[in-house]
Amino acid sequence: MVAVFAAGDIAKQMPTESKKFKQIDRLWLKIMERANDNRNVIKQCSDDFLKSQLPSLKDGLDLCQRKLEDYLETKRSVFPRFYFCSDDVLLKILSVGSDPHAVQDDFENFFEAINRVSFDEQDRKLIVDIRSVMGSSEEAIQLVDPVKAEGNIEEWLCRLELEMKRSMRGICARGARDCFSLSLREFIDSCPA
Repeated sequence: MVAVFAAGDIAKQMPTESKKFKQIDRLWLKIMERANDNRNVIKQCSDDFLKSQLPSLKDGLDLCQRKLEDYLETKRSVFPRFYFCSDDVLLKILSVGSDPHAVQDDFENFFEAINRVSFDEQDRKLIVDIRSVMGSSEEAIQLVDPVKAEGNIEEWLCRLELEMKRSMRGICARGARDCFSLSLREFIDSCPA
């Protein structure tokens, strides 16, 4: 959990909880140092400092956990495909969300049959196509309008989802036009025997 509250985007969006967690973490480290200095278990368990601090530590951690769950729920409400991710995976994604290249391995967690995206050579945050890899074959679909992967990850993923749908509709429409433009004889000749 330490890495969660230390991560850039989460720490920025949850500053109060991040500060509270750091205080709890420091106090826990102090308790562990005291336990290491005095290895007598009976003395440690009867230590008034320990007895007075543990309940407040637990309450503080419970509060941080509830706030973190609320935070994840707000992210999921913006980008519902996050519901397909476990809390651990979602926290990892959100902690690296400002770097779209770090999310590459997670696309298949919330998009069916999409493993990766490709970025523009000059603008490394501009997504130009989506890719699906199955076995040794790979399929790439170029987006009609590239998507800028900047800002909150859930927002640029929403833009990517809309552009994927728009691009696929365009491809299907072109395929339908091409199919209907064939004469009946050409169509019959092109069909496998």
